[in-house]
Amino acid sequence: MSAISADAFIAHLPLFKELSPAQLAQLAEHTRQLRATRGETLFRRGDPAAGLYVVVVGQVKLSFVSSSGIEKVVEIVGQGQSFGEAVMFLDSPHVVSAQALSDSLLLFIPKETVFERIDSVPGFARRMLGGMARRLHQLVADVESYSTRSGTERVIGFLLRDSGADESADGAAAREFDIQLPVAKGVIASRLNLTQEHFSRILHDLTSLGLIEVNGRRIHVRDLERLRRHAG
Repeated sequence: MSAISADAFIAHLPLFKELSPAQLAQLAEHTRQLRATRGETLFRRGDPAAGLYVVVVGQVKLSFVSSSGIEKVVEIVGQGQSFGEAVMFLDSPHVVSAQALSDSLLLFIPKETVFERIDSVPGFARRMLGGMARRLHQLVADVESYSTRSGTERVIGFLLRDSGADESADGAAAREFDIQLPVAKGVIASRLNLTQEHFSRILHDLTSLGLIEVNGRRIHVRDLERLRRHAG
């Protein structure tokens, strides 16, 4: 990706909307393109935090391995999303590892360049703080979900979230629809704080009840309202 195309891409990201064309061009000059193949590690927990990453194409898994050797997926970062900001400000090592879940294209912006933009563009700092606040809010919501909702409720919530099934084009709720799982089931299970076996068992139980059909990563929801009621 050339500096001009990097400029064009970051100009459409909410984080950089406060920057003028000249400032965007300066930012793009210091932006480096990274290509990561599926399974490639971008950085490991404990590595120095050198800057900010933005996903152009693909998906990146942020995770850590517990003392018992079990991987915990903290977040799945997709197109247009950024990661690595928080530890960059703390001047501390990364607390998670980042691994590409698919062949991915990313932009890397060194922390010195980010700090220069913060010093010169107040709106940039506000947007960056807003992005980190939203991520913290989501992490708190995740902890609350793990503590108060059953595994079945978590799985149904995941299936319905961002599925586009709430309303059809004419404004009526869709009764049946398909969901394509974005990543492997084991990754989703970890993200929901479930074992892969528990996740698979929940899908099997929902299938036995006639609420869904599972074909690889494709989930067919047979009755939206019944599925919602089952989640309580």
